[in-house]
Amino acid sequence: MNDEAALPAVEQRPWLVRLRDLVVGPPLPEGLPERVVSIIRREQEKSEILISFAQVCIIAFFFAFYALTPKGFPPDVPFEPIPAALAFYLAFTLLRISLAFRRALTPFVLTLSVIVDIGVLMVTIWSFHLQYQLPPEMYLKAPTLMYVFIMIALRALRFEPGYVVIAGVTAAIGWMVLVAYAMVVGDESMITRSYATYVTSNSVLVGAEVDKIVSILMVSVILALGLSRSRRLLYRAAMDQQAAADLSRFFAPEVAGRIRDHEGDLRPGTAELREASIIFIDMRGFTRTTAGIAPARIMELISDYQALMVGIVHGHRGSVDKYMGDGILVSFGATRPNATHAADALSCIEDILEKGREWTAGRAAAGKPAPEIAASLASGMVMFGTVGSGERLEYTVLGEAVNLAAKLEKHCKVEGVRGIVVRRTFDMAIARGTSTRLAWRQCANATIADVADPVDLALLEEE
Repeated sequence: MNDEAALPAVEQRPWLVRLRDLVVGPPLPEGLPERVVSIIRREQEKSEILISFAQVCIIAFFFAFYALTPKGFPPDVPFEPIPAALAFYLAFTLLRISLAFRRALTPFVLTLSVIVDIGVLMVTIWSFHLQYQLPPEMYLKAPTLMYVFIMIALRALRFEPGYVVIAGVTAAIGWMVLVAYAMVVGDESMITRSYATYVTSNSVLVGAEVDKIVSILMVSVILALGLSRSRRLLYRAAMDQQAAADLSRFFAPEVAGRIRDHEGDLRPGTAELREASIIFIDMRGFTRTTAGIAPARIMELISDYQALMVGIVHGHRGSVDKYMGDGILVSFGATRPNATHAADALSCIEDILEKGREWTAGRAAAGKPAPEIAASLASGMVMFGTVGSGERLEYTVLGEAVNLAAKLEKHCKVEGVRGIVVRRTFDMAIARGTSTRLAWRQCANATIADVADPVDLALLEEE
């Protein structure tokens, strides 16, 4: 065998691809579903509102801080830049909040917002030498530069690394412009190579300014890389969330929960044995009723019927095991232990028969196909677990109670009734204090609804 072919797939990829995956995370699948993209988009819209409110809080803090702290500049100074800058920034931020609530923040507006955030800060820092009436070199020591990291970090809330990069690059360019202005307009003698002179005067140490620019760019790059990895995880989490929601539509909620929470690989043959009650529901004469009907109308009939039945089943804490054409297999106490499974199932089948009769009458009155609904109920030990192969698994219930419920449902037609319940199940439910609303007639081994002549169903249980 070729040694190269025997290597794992991850080892055969080009090293640049492996390096990219290590740095920014594994690539996302091509053609992400629109519903997943919509989830991310909604989260980003919420993030923009959060960013805007954070900016308002920052502005309020700066206003209060500036108003309460003593001023170190001459009282007759002709221009105070901070109140003007904060007023402009507040107006711009309020406009941004309005656009965020209206979901009107286009990429252009978002980019402009980032540039304005950094630009207002840089212009404010530049104006300090006018306010304090000192050489421009003095503003290079202003601690206000540290706020640029807040502006950059705010962009991380959107989970789009591009805006973090834009903020970092804008800040780096802005600071380079301020440094160049100070060196050109100021006195050349103010440029020094001595760190001691730099920290004890208004001198410019070029290396220190380069350090600031490098720090801004490095923080931006690190944040962008972290966001890129987090963004991929966010997309995968959204895909998993959507898959989990879809899973709950294909399986009973508790079954979907078992699949999501299962530790390790799911394998066929894993089962749990417990006592449960099984209901089998079917539309009587479905084939005859739908003969010659357009497929769309048949699907509408099935959907209407299933929506009614599933709502009833869930209302009584039952689980839909599977759909079999127009048949529905329902379990109580199989997917999770339930001491009242028989009582819940008896109440459920009575609702099925009562509301099923109303459903049939309503469709008939509307001139729509209106088959009758029949159901049967049996209890016993069942196995609940996974069946199938390694490639295709299914959670299901197996056992005599399942087989008996299916046989009894077919026997409804023989007896001319719409529902049959095994006597043992009936007695278990009554012992739990369940009050029955239908007139059930008891036979040898089953309780039959609306039957004139009792029959012996012992053979059905023995088959």
